[in-house]
Amino acid sequence: DGHSHLSAYERKRLKNITENAKFFAALKLHKVSARLNQIATKTQPHGTKRPRPKKVEDETAPRRSMRLLRVEPSEIPAPETPAQPGPEEYPQVPAGPVPMVPEDQMGDSKWTEALLSTWMRISELKADDADRGTPDMERYREGLSSMVLSEENVRKVVKSRVCSMAIHPSESTILVAAGDKWGHVGLWNVSCGSEEGAHIFIPHNLQVSCMHFSPCNPAHLLSLSNDTLRCGDVTRAVFDEICRSEESFSSFDFLEDSASTAIVGHWDGDVAVVDRRTPRTSSELSADIGFRKTRTVHVHPMNKQYFLAAGLVDVCIFDVRYLKPKGNKPVSSLTGHTKSVASAYFSPGTGNRVVTVCADDRLRVYDTTSLSSTITVLSSIRHNSNTGRWLTRFRAIWDPKQEHCFVVGSMAQPRQINVFQDTGKLLHSFHNLDCLSSVCSINVVHPSQNILVGGNSSGRLHVF
Repeated sequence: DGHSHLSAYERKRLKNITENAKFFAALKLHKVSARLNQIATKTQPHGTKRPRPKKVEDETAPRRSMRLLRVEPSEIPAPETPAQPGPEEYPQVPAGPVPMVPEDQMGDSKWTEALLSTWMRISELKADDADRGTPDMERYREGLSSMVLSEENVRKVVKSRVCSMAIHPSESTILVAAGDKWGHVGLWNVSCGSEEGAHIFIPHNLQVSCMHFSPCNPAHLLSLSNDTLRCGDVTRAVFDEICRSEESFSSFDFLEDSASTAIVGHWDGDVAVVDRRTPRTSSELSADIGFRKTRTVHVHPMNKQYFLAAGLVDVCIFDVRYLKPKGNKPVSSLTGHTKSVASAYFSPGTGNRVVTVCADDRLRVYDTTSLSSTITVLSSIRHNSNTGRWLTRFRAIWDPKQEHCFVVGSMAQPRQINVFQDTGKLLHSFHNLDCLSSVCSINVVHPSQNILVGGNSSGRLHVF
């Protein structure tokens, strides 16, 4: 074979090379390679050729709903109707007096007249001052245990989240007012026991953050929104405008029993003094108290010159007699808060206690018998205050009938409302598995009767 001089290994290697060459030649790969080389070297265009657009007449026009386009039928004309507001869009409440007409009043107003006449009638009655002493703790606890919640005492009174409540001091009729985040004020005659006992009014544009019946004339219901303070006068069936401001209001309280003047807190930290007797709707004095935010203000029940202000981590007592536009110093500071404070209130009889709710999950009670420069904590109670963005923040309120006990909402299961003693002891929990399944952030207690009302984030009130 001409390769005899090669070794056996080299001859075998050469044989394999020859056989492989014959195999690849049979596959004709040279033709494929030439075709690939031709394709690779072919000049490519710089851009991508776009498909030719279809002619307009060739396309089928999509079918569109005339109802959704708000196009009236060509043959049958429809009557003109004004555009209805969306679920969260309500007509703006104008400045000045607003008539006391319910939002849901349709035609016959006899139920509304019955509600307002009841409010007027019970406001003329004077409460009996007999047996106004603070009950002992055991008798008070028995009274709490006797309070129950039934299905007929649960009602949706306002449309949205309850931000404030007030209860009429009448001992014969239970009349509750609630304010929600959209400026609605709901009135509910609980004693009526019928579906027509509740009506909604719209005296404000924004959330109603604070409400009080006048201590000297409960025919007046004062309500505070972000931009205005109004007085609902049932004798004249009107919501009068007391004060209006471009700065956002947060809370208010009366500086005297006649309810002629009030201290008003602002969300930007300032406070203002308002006199209802003046014809103008501006405040008498605006004072910078050094807060970045003022959530609640509360006047001392005995010494009306002192008021309590709660802001972010600041809780201080000021003397209204020495307020000035700038450079105000507190009489006392209540220290110990590490996060935002939601509320702070004096005890109802003597003002010797203050209870605060803080975002650090603590309820704190202070001894304010002596107003020294710095007041330390008397008791601290672990309490979950993480309500989140969809619930109104908790406010701990004192029971007007008991100097040493306060009421606060709870995140615990089953849903409940707690009553604590100022020592930190849990006295009682209001709950009902059948009728109470939500968190009651805002609560109010009747000044003389064993009645508690809790409001939730859907506008529903629960009356124990």
